[in-house]
Amino acid sequence: MASNSSFDIASEYDKGEMNNVLDQVQREVGTRYDLKDTPTEIDWLDADKTGFKIIGGNQFHLDAVIDMVRKKSAIRGVSQKTYDVSKEPITSNMKMIWDIPFKKGLDQEKAKKITALLREKLPKVKAQIQGEEVRVMSDKKDLLQEAMQLVRETDFDFPVIFTNFR
Repeated sequence: MASNSSFDIASEYDKGEMNNVLDQVQREVGTRYDLKDTPTEIDWLDADKTGFKIIGGNQFHLDAVIDMVRKKSAIRGVSQKTYDVSKEPITSNMKMIWDIPFKKGLDQEKAKKITALLREKLPKVKAQIQGEEVRVMSDKKDLLQEAMQLVRETDFDFPVIFTNFR
């Protein structure tokens, strides 16, 4: 077999799954006794669905909602690394508002980490940066599967998915 096989490594999230996570968390917030009669809610950060906006009466409410988000995400197969919880909540009018954007896209530094790892561990696999993705190519599909396993097992601080199998 002379043709090259390949796949792309990207850092993205599935908007459909995020819709499901949001819907499930909204329903649970409405039914939880400890959140009853509080201003606690969760919604989209913006119209493009690039994150969640969590509103609560205090830090306990925000923590309860983000815990629900994490649990629902784990059930749906969404990486916990998708959520950028580094921003501090903002307090105003007796409410706390916490913007949690989603991490998306591989910048040059992250892409270089992936390519360096692949070159070091699997020298027969060719890894090439293409914009916000890394294309991994090889003559043997077994080597591509090894590369996928290596990337899955490596603990990056950003989510990775595999797309565009050829």
